[in-house]
Amino acid sequence: MNPIPFSPEPSDAEVRSTRGPLILEFGTDWCGHCQAAQPLIAAALQQHPDIRHLRIEDGKGRPLGRAFRVKLWPTLVFLRDGQEIARVVRPRDRDEIEVAVERMSPSEKGG
Repeated sequence: MNPIPFSPEPSDAEVRSTRGPLILEFGTDWCGHCQAAQPLIAAALQQHPDIRHLRIEDGKGRPLGRAFRVKLWPTLVFLRDGQEIARVVRPRDRDEIEVAVERMSPSEKGG
């Protein structure tokens, strides 16, 4: 299974101004936890092709990961209209990711 490639790192301002749902996945190719999570992430997001998913290579000196206070990999940050709705760190099963995706729906945002 080949994960989606890393995206060029957008700025925090670009991310915060994004409309609609967006998932930021922070990690690296060499991280064992990131590698183990790839099938879970792919399976959970397969049913949601309309949700934009950016895989961001993280590490020392990477500003976007610091802006989102990423400490462990992989960290998935679920946003709607630039606001964090949910976060999953080191997912162990597909359900954790699916629950976070459900929270991104407009009816769940409390508006």
